[in-house]
Parts: sequence; C-alpha cells; structure tokens
Amino acid sequence: MKKYLLISFTILFASLTFAQSTEVTIPGSQAKTFISKIVNGQEYVLQISLPSGYANSNKKYPVVYLMDSQWDFPLLTALYGQQYYDGFVPEVIIVGITWGGDHSNPDSLRARDYTPTNEKRLPQSGGADKFLSVIKNEIFPFIESNYRVDANDKTLVGCSLGGLFTIYTLFTHSDMFNRYIAASPAYTWSNSILYPYEKNYYSNKSNSPAKLFMCVGGAELSVPGFKKLTSFLKSRHYANLQIESKILENTGHSGTKGEGYARGLQFVFKRPSLQLSANILQQYNGTYKLNDGMMIEMKSENNALTVYVGNNWSRLFAASEIDFYLTSSFFKIHFIKDNNGNVSGFELARYGSTEFAKKIK
Repeated sequence: MKKYLLISFTILFASLTFAQSTEVTIPGSQAKTFISKIVNGQEYVLQISLPSGYANSNKKYPVVYLMDSQWDFPLLTALYGQQYYDGFVPEVIIVGITWGGDHSNPDSLRARDYTPTNEKRLPQSGGADKFLSVIKNEIFPFIESNYRVDANDKTLVGCSLGGLFTIYTLFTHSDMFNRYIAASPAYTWSNSILYPYEKNYYSNKSNSPAKLFMCVGGAELSVPGFKKLTSFLKSRHYANLQIESKILENTGHSGTKGEGYARGLQFVFKRPSLQLSANILQQYNGTYKLNDGMMIEMKSENNALTVYVGNNWSRLFAASEIDFYLTSSFFKIHFIKDNNGNVSGFELARYGSTEFAKKIK
C-alpha cells in the first residue's frame, strides 16, 4: 500500500510540475518582426527592451543595438540592469537583432550578414554592407518612428563575427553609431581585412566622435594578434575616437560577453569628470533640506564638491557646471538657480526616485 501511494504521489507531482510550467519572458520587452526588402525577403526579429520609466516620461533615450540577440538579449538586458542600478549607464532602449522564419540558422546567417568579404569556405559570406543597409534603411526608421529615441545616440554591440561587424561598421560607416563594443572580434577574417578599412578611416579627418571598447579572453589563442591590433589602433591617436581594450583573465572566447559587455557599457557611457573653478564650486556651499527633513551639506574642498550626510561624506564628480554624480552608487545632483542666478536647491536622482532639496542656508 505504501509503495502504491508513493508511486501515485510521484506521478501526481510530476504532472503538476509539468502543468504549471510557463515560458519565461523579460519584463518590459517585446518582439517585432519584419521582412527585409534588401536581403532577399529575409525575416528579421527585433527584440526590444524599454526602460522601466518609459511609459511615464516624454524624454528620448539612447539606443543600444545588439547583434546575435538570439543568444545575448537576456544577457545584455541583465548586465544593463546591473550597470544602471549602480549608476554607470543612463536609461537606454535595447534593440536586439536576430533572424526569424521557420528554418533560420543563426550560424549560417551571421556568417552571411556580419562579414565584409566573401571567403570560399563560407560561400554565403560577405553580406555586411547589405546588412548595414538593412539597419540604416529599415531598422533605424522603424525604431525611430515607433519609439522615443535619441537618433543621434546609438551604440553597436557584438561578439566574435558580431565584433568583426562592429569594428567594420566603425571604419566604413562611422556616421551610423556613436559607441562601439566588440567582444573577442574576429579580426583575422580574410587575412586581417580590417587594416585596409582602418587606413581609409584614419585618412578621413572628419569622422564623427566615437568610443570603441574591445576585449579578448586571456585563454584565447588570438591574444597576441589582439595585442598587436589594439597597440596599432592606439598608436594612431585619432582625434575623434577614444579606445579602451582589455584582456580578460581566465576567459575563453564565448565567455568574453559577460564581463566584456559590462565593461564596454561602462566605458562607452562614461561621464565626463570636469575640473571646475573654485568660484563655480563655492556657489553650491550650504545646507539643503529634503522633503523628509534630511539635511545635506555641500562643501567646496580640494578643488571638488563634497556632500555630507550626517557623519558620512563623499566626493562628487562634475559632469557639467550644474550636474554632479557619485561613481559608487546611483546618485545624481542637478543644481537649480532662481531668476537672480542664485542657487535655490537641487534635484536629487536616486534609483527609482527623484526629489527636490531646498537650500536653507
């Protein structure tokens, strides 16, 4: 009897578990599908993640475009959430791009869409320019007409062949994006074809200002070539391109995405840290009061502005003459002046809330 009850309970538990299973979705995300007129009727899927405050605001947001979102959309949205919570990145809209259709094969299609030249071993390769046309003429217009985006603030993110595509885009279509993140880029494609494209990019002194982050896994065989590439690029001292590169310790090829995307977001969205004059800083000295009665004191000390809350203090960094922030947490201050040019208080933005602090003395 006991054996019969145990078997019955096991079957019941298994059936209940199966009946309760549901598909996991990412909150705030949605998918849009379209058929391209540029790439032979190819179906593409856009996986879109909106900021939590999108519905309750009227502002426009930067856009981060992600390659290979069939694999990396959940990863990037999670990493972005961490970096946003810690105050390293602003609110952004993430648009992942992947392929649709009943028999889509990402391994084959990415070799077609992400590579700039044809290689005999991959007959479908060499379609990067067509895919860039899809992004520019089909995806950009759709996103910009359906969502509140800052059309002048775009980031491109990719790994491996997606990283190759990211750097190729910078060198050949530098007006399309402002920020580039390339994890373990396949720079050896077609005997390191990126170098000739870089030569043309270097010769064009009117390139738009941009930031490029690159990384490679320390366990990858491509480390020597990556060092050579990054050393060469940094030696160019581009007027309009900032570069940061990292070799990630004890990391393989695919593993570069986690830390690489996180560090890349930090670098490409890094805020300025200005050195302001004593005259500018001293106008903010004083005591401020929040709605809950908490007192905050500001002091100009050692060529910087320091915020005191009780016995705790932190040095603020200046993003502009009226905007300050911390790097240790989500903490942003925007000073406000009255009609006479006197400081009346500041808006304090913390994670999930914004409140006004009035200057009382």
